[in-house]
Amino acid sequence: MLRVEDWAEVCRLHRSEQMPIRAIARHLGISKNTVKKALVSDVPPRYQRPRKGSIVDVMEPQIRALLLEFPTMPSMVIMERIGWTRGRTVLFDRIAELRPLFVPADPVSRTEYRSGELAQCDLWFPPVDVPVGADQHERPPVLVMVSGHSRVITARMIPSRRSEDLLAGHWVLLTGWGATPRALVWDNESAVGSWRAGCPQLTEAMHAFRGALGITIVQCRPRDPESKGLVERVNGYFETSFLPGRRFAGPEDFNTQLRDWLVLANGRWHRRLGARPVQRWSIDRAAMLALPPVAPTVGWRASTRLGRDHYLRLDGNDYSVDPSVIGRRVELVADLEQVVVTCDGVEVARHARCWARHQSVTDPAHAAAAVRLRALHRSRITPVRDAQVEHRDLKRLRPHLGLGTDAPTVSA
Repeated sequence: MLRVEDWAEVCRLHRSEQMPIRAIARHLGISKNTVKKALVSDVPPRYQRPRKGSIVDVMEPQIRALLLEFPTMPSMVIMERIGWTRGRTVLFDRIAELRPLFVPADPVSRTEYRSGELAQCDLWFPPVDVPVGADQHERPPVLVMVSGHSRVITARMIPSRRSEDLLAGHWVLLTGWGATPRALVWDNESAVGSWRAGCPQLTEAMHAFRGALGITIVQCRPRDPESKGLVERVNGYFETSFLPGRRFAGPEDFNTQLRDWLVLANGRWHRRLGARPVQRWSIDRAAMLALPPVAPTVGWRASTRLGRDHYLRLDGNDYSVDPSVIGRRVELVADLEQVVVTCDGVEVARHARCWARHQSVTDPAHAAAAVRLRALHRSRITPVRDAQVEHRDLKRLRPHLGLGTDAPTVSA
């Protein structure tokens, strides 16, 4: 067989040196027919061993018949059905070659995001204990949002995964951006929605939120994490690049450190984009929708009549209220940071949001007012000592009771 270097020399001598075939054969010591074949071929010669038969060839028709009817049948089951008693490797390799002929291909789609189009959202649960007060340590969720076009990341730790806190966190993050994407991509988080009878169903609170913003909520199908791979990769990025070596004094400290770190993360080179996220942010943000002039209704809201126990419960904690409004209707409004109670438009309580569980948060002024009101109430109902009580003579009742004159006299 002609070697590659000889084929290359034949081509050079014939095309560059204009040497005839007979001279080339004599110069290289090869036959004229070999020179002719080399000049006809456009590719270098390559040795190809003729394919030999395999012991699986006789079984291939049976394998094809099984795959035609059952394309996903496991290789081990096919081996049992055809009665194969030889080595498994050669059989399994042949099945792997034949199976794609009967199973439809499922290619991965490459998604391109237009500026301002969407942002992917998720809840990340950091594997680290954060002190939340009252000698308690929790692992609160972190709401993460990634813009599809620019890959700009924003995130914030929130007290719970309840819809009240989740939507309040969303509004804080969107306010930080100063605009909102046209769509938010979510998985089947219970506060967002779920799939029922093969159709996505948003919660009433999420419907109200998206209606106020004028956006779309895209719910991924169950068990389909690839649909929001951007934010899933960011969650892993947090665990490998943000958490190591950090200590947190509380949720506020966590959010402060995360906010400072995101400035660096959004300024790093993104290999997939070939740019830094902050370099694409201006175009991305300009294509987003403007925030509504009136903020959507988010957070915790409740209306009730204040009882004698002048505390209101919110997310497992009790917050004191001025006892002077006991018996009147009060309005509670809470966000991620504060709890405010009003009565007829007048503020009667304001507390910092407590992230611990099963706590009673008391304002000293409310406690002092309760002591004064209890003392005043007791002074009004205390009975007067040495009061004169009338004793009635029961002699007049003897004839009616059938008693004689000798019966003892009873007075009351």
